[in-house]
Amino acid sequence: MPESQANIHAAPGATTRFLRRYPPLVLAAAGFVLFTLLVALAADWIAPYHYTTQDLANRLKAPAFLGGPEQYWLGTDELGRDLLSRLIYATRFSVVIAIAGTTIGAVVGTLLGFIAAHFRGWIEESVMMLVDAQASLPFILLALAVLAFFGNSLVLFILILGINGWETYARLARGMVISANTQGYAVAVRALGATPFTIYRRHILPNIASILIVQYTLNFPATILLETSMSFLGLGIQPPLTSLGQMLGAGRAHLLSAWWISILPGMMIFLTTLSISILGDWLRDRFDPTLRNR
Repeated sequence: MPESQANIHAAPGATTRFLRRYPPLVLAAAGFVLFTLLVALAADWIAPYHYTTQDLANRLKAPAFLGGPEQYWLGTDELGRDLLSRLIYATRFSVVIAIAGTTIGAVVGTLLGFIAAHFRGWIEESVMMLVDAQASLPFILLALAVLAFFGNSLVLFILILGINGWETYARLARGMVISANTQGYAVAVRALGATPFTIYRRHILPNIASILIVQYTLNFPATILLETSMSFLGLGIQPPLTSLGQMLGAGRAHLLSAWWISILPGMMIFLTTLSISILGDWLRDRFDPTLRNR
């Protein structure tokens, strides 16, 4: 075999290298996540109707592709509201709530992890005791107690979601900061007289940010599912606001006669969490030095 042909067989083409780096499943997941974000951002422009607009003369109509009214592509609910419009706005509310809740948990947990790693001693023990208590307490019971005592509101609901999962960031950040403090770059910067805040902000945090970002992508689907579960039980988003979980719960009474009310938001929840989980697993593999060159 000529040498040129051997090189062609030995070296993969650009398309092959691209697909190895970005598998089709990952590209599909990224595309769906991007589509979801665009839908959430452009809900006011792309929704045919407002999510509270009612048409009682067209209650529980089937989707247009099943013979329903042509103006209601995905059918209507028990109050004659357009399901496509409600699905678009529900995606916006669910995504915003999940982003806010996950971000609160990430910031609080990371900050407590840095505090525990810096001060050590009784402060570290106190933080880790809180971490263990949070990890051992069924979160749904804590959420029920808070909502029953303080009442339900959107801000309180987001704060409750933010409490969930912070212990993972705290434990992760503490371990990585303790390890980073012994690395050569941190020792050298400290010897030059840099303050601890400068070391953490400009050197240690950028070096561990990739791991925290991966953890964020892994916690995000869990936050969506938690919001869905609580809204399904009537403890989350309250009417007239809507969310995917609220739509799912509202449609359970019509599951046999109007299945599209529950199935469509359920499919959106499934595809969104699956796509983000696939991206999270891919990012974790990309940032793992033991798997990076495989």
